[in-house]
Amino acid sequence: MSALDQKISELALRYRPLAAEILAETIRIPADYVDRSPEAGGDPACGLSNHEGPRLEYLRRMIVEHDCVADPADVDFDEFGNLAWTVLDPDDPTPVAERRIIYFDGHTDTVKALRDQWSEKVGAGMDAYDGLTDSNAVDVSFLRRELGHLPPDEEWEHMLFGRGAADQLGGVIAQLIATKILVELCSEGSLRGVVVRSFATVAEEDNDGGGPMYFAREVWPHGGAEQIPDVVILTEGTGDAAKGALGIYRGQRGRMQIELKIIGRSCHGSMPWEGLNPLEYGGAIVAEAAARYEAREGFLDHEFLGHGTRTASWARLETPSDCAVPDTFTVRFDRRLTFGESPAQAVADVEALDGVERARKAGLTVEVSIPEYDEPTWRGYVPGNPQVYPGWMTPEDHPAIQAAVDAYQRVVSPHVVKETAEAGSLSKHCRVDRWIFSTDGVGFPIPSDDTTVAVPESKRWVDSGPVRYPAMFGCGPGIEQNTHKIGECVDLRELQHAIAMLSRFPSLFAAEY
Repeated sequence: MSALDQKISELALRYRPLAAEILAETIRIPADYVDRSPEAGGDPACGLSNHEGPRLEYLRRMIVEHDCVADPADVDFDEFGNLAWTVLDPDDPTPVAERRIIYFDGHTDTVKALRDQWSEKVGAGMDAYDGLTDSNAVDVSFLRRELGHLPPDEEWEHMLFGRGAADQLGGVIAQLIATKILVELCSEGSLRGVVVRSFATVAEEDNDGGGPMYFAREVWPHGGAEQIPDVVILTEGTGDAAKGALGIYRGQRGRMQIELKIIGRSCHGSMPWEGLNPLEYGGAIVAEAAARYEAREGFLDHEFLGHGTRTASWARLETPSDCAVPDTFTVRFDRRLTFGESPAQAVADVEALDGVERARKAGLTVEVSIPEYDEPTWRGYVPGNPQVYPGWMTPEDHPAIQAAVDAYQRVVSPHVVKETAEAGSLSKHCRVDRWIFSTDGVGFPIPSDDTTVAVPESKRWVDSGPVRYPAMFGCGPGIEQNTHKIGECVDLRELQHAIAMLSRFPSLFAAEY
């Protein structure tokens, strides 16, 4: 270990209690708003996509208060609503044009807390926002059945519970503390040769990659090379319940939404022959789509990213009453796209279902489309993007991945006892893998023929056929199989080592890769 390796590891451990304190409050904040009326300043959706404001205002205060930037002017909100802060070495002799631009990226919205279910299923000793309040009033057996991984009882002192602990607020707090360390060790070379731009993004749960899409549309075409990343580090959780915690993840499948709208003819339920029932025809289409997926008809597989999937994920019925033939049935499919699959073909596959043809022949109208995401962010920005989110994969031999493994071996491996992971635990061995679910990474690819963004060859972007993107990898606290679940939690040991990784990578990459 170099002197910088050692100092970073020491500070990551020293600041772990601070990171835990900020994370706990970041998780708790919606409790101040969800039970108050809008007239009294409340918001029942606080913390969800497009309702992140109170959480972000708190994080901005913490960034300034704890010197995570050199100057308060270095942190602010962009037009989209992302919280952005920048750290660099003002005395760095490296010419600005030659500095590597490193992005840290983590989203700040969560899915619904389902607060009542936490107390009903886990017990009175745990709350979705307040976390673990009384370990004696918790149904541990339920948690062990519900979660992908939970350490032994004697290690619970390291655990922090609450909605967003694993997805992805722990990663965002790792970014805060890492930039604090980078500023603190600036004179030691922690920021030599780099500019680190850190983002706490919004609306990812509803619109994956919406924050980065804003960069590609509004920032990169106008900001010059100093705004365009060489490497993006996604702090989404990279733990696996079977393979181990805190992997280095270098890819994920893409995803899209496919909307199927079936318009029939409503009538009284006592004489259904007078109508055309979109629910019954639509139900048959959904069942056929599920059967074709189970048989893997029309789905490709990839040796690293896995196979494409399709599942019905949302539906709405428009009907005069529960004693009538409905008028309209709308359903959406969540389609995960592996490499080699295209959005156009995925839509065509739904169009080609036999049930669609039968419904049309019977006289119903069937529309198959890709919906647009047009919900305003908490700052009022309307994204308006088609709900197509490209997959990506950074080659394992890319310098960014090699530097990530090197950083792990320098600041994580020496401080972990186990040589190999047991279930969801940490290990000395650096595991390079991929996500099953989606991350903000899907917002960074741009069309390969997009001439509005001038990317210097020196940035070593990845060309992947129809799209190109900066080298990306993930390193974040949290077990993937624990996300979105009752009893969601994060191990603070993972948080500590993620902080160390984020702190060590930038100057290491700039100097040696």
